[in-house]
Amino acid sequence: MATASDKKYKRTNTNGMQHQPLDVAIVGGGLVGSLLALHLGKKGHEVNLYEYREDIRTAELVIGRSINLALSARGRRALAEVGLEDALLNHGIPMSGRMLHDVNGNRKIVPYDANTNQCIYSVGRKHLNEVLLNAAEKYPNIHLHFNHKLVSANLDEGNLSMVDPVTKDVKNAKADLIVGCDGAYSAVRKEIVKRPRYDFSQTYIEHGYLELCIPPTADGEFAMPHNYLHIWPRGQFMMIALPNQDRTWTVTLFMPFTQFHSITDQDRLLDFFRQYFPDAIELIGRERLIKDFFKTKPQPLVMIKCRPYNVGAKALIIGDAAHAMVPFYGQGMNAGFEDCSVLTELFNQYGTDLTRILPEFSEKRWEDAHAICDLAMYNYIEMRDLVTKRSYLLRKKLDELLFWMMPNTWVPLYNSVSFSHMRYSKCIANRAWQDKILTRVLYGASFVSIVAVGGLCYRHVTMGHLERLSTSILSTLQLFKPSESV
Repeated sequence: MATASDKKYKRTNTNGMQHQPLDVAIVGGGLVGSLLALHLGKKGHEVNLYEYREDIRTAELVIGRSINLALSARGRRALAEVGLEDALLNHGIPMSGRMLHDVNGNRKIVPYDANTNQCIYSVGRKHLNEVLLNAAEKYPNIHLHFNHKLVSANLDEGNLSMVDPVTKDVKNAKADLIVGCDGAYSAVRKEIVKRPRYDFSQTYIEHGYLELCIPPTADGEFAMPHNYLHIWPRGQFMMIALPNQDRTWTVTLFMPFTQFHSITDQDRLLDFFRQYFPDAIELIGRERLIKDFFKTKPQPLVMIKCRPYNVGAKALIIGDAAHAMVPFYGQGMNAGFEDCSVLTELFNQYGTDLTRILPEFSEKRWEDAHAICDLAMYNYIEMRDLVTKRSYLLRKKLDELLFWMMPNTWVPLYNSVSFSHMRYSKCIANRAWQDKILTRVLYGASFVSIVAVGGLCYRHVTMGHLERLSTSILSTLQLFKPSESV
């Protein structure tokens, strides 16, 4: 698949070592696939990007299936490595924390990072994909192919067979390396799963999601403060809203399918919103709420875990194809983008030796991928329920204080996941260490307090006093009991 551009551009690695460029076939032209094309194209490899849909840059936007994206440190670094970070940050809307809405319409701000004021960015999926594809199109060695649906593959030989969904024409291709970036329902992974002794699990949660929209105000402004992720936590379900460039809000309602199915007409819908989200009715608009809610069906949420990610030295899966996760930590895209960074680092280290690059990527990445899948699941419980608990807010304040006192030692879980490049598995281990330290300190402090109180007041304290004191101490210790979910 090499072209005349070989004569025009000297193919070198970033470490200065010259290597024969690879023919790379990337299946999936979404966010991760188009970014990986840029990473590998920048290194001089001949890249063919195959996408089963039409070109998103000319396609009509599909309403109801986007789930807005939150860009954080890991994704930013991967974009910076191909020179696109600034362009996306200029487009994105910074969100410095969560704004919680209670059932009475009261709002409370919970900052992500009260010490250094770091933020995440709300970015539009379509816009980001367009930016990546436009950048990829500028490389003479990156070739974009739309309406190419993978139907079969011989991964050991590097052979692909694709069909045009419109014309039904069959097209074949061969590559030195096949990379599946084709999402949670990956056709490339489907081929890998057929192999013996392959570890794979697929988990659908009982909750689904449905998208709504808050329009701008009459004077064209945001209807709510726009530098926050807005959350309506309601225990077993929740609603969130992220700001868009056009002053609208993408609102996503997450709740059990049984709850969705119980809302069968507009009266039940309005009664439900009056009970749980009364302030949202005016924000969305009564008629628009009814129209948008019944326009589409709630969509499922799935978590995928598998390993290894490679087939010998010929094929690899990354992004959602390797580790699809529920969207509650805002790390799906960021983890996929980090895959691109990790893979590029291995290319820098080993040149084009795929016998070393692909197995090491699998071994290096699977544990972190499983960790962020678990964290994303846990964060749903936090967002829909724990954020309103006194224990959660107390622990967050304590974490902020210790982070301020020891910024290089005590990094809160959210900060380590969203604002650092610490391995996801290390983030969990770090949190477990913090829980252990706090539990020991509190047990020690409680023991000293009991001894002190006993020494001062033993003549005047009754058994009832002691029972109430012990109950209060145990309640305090429960605030810092390590979470089984994490």
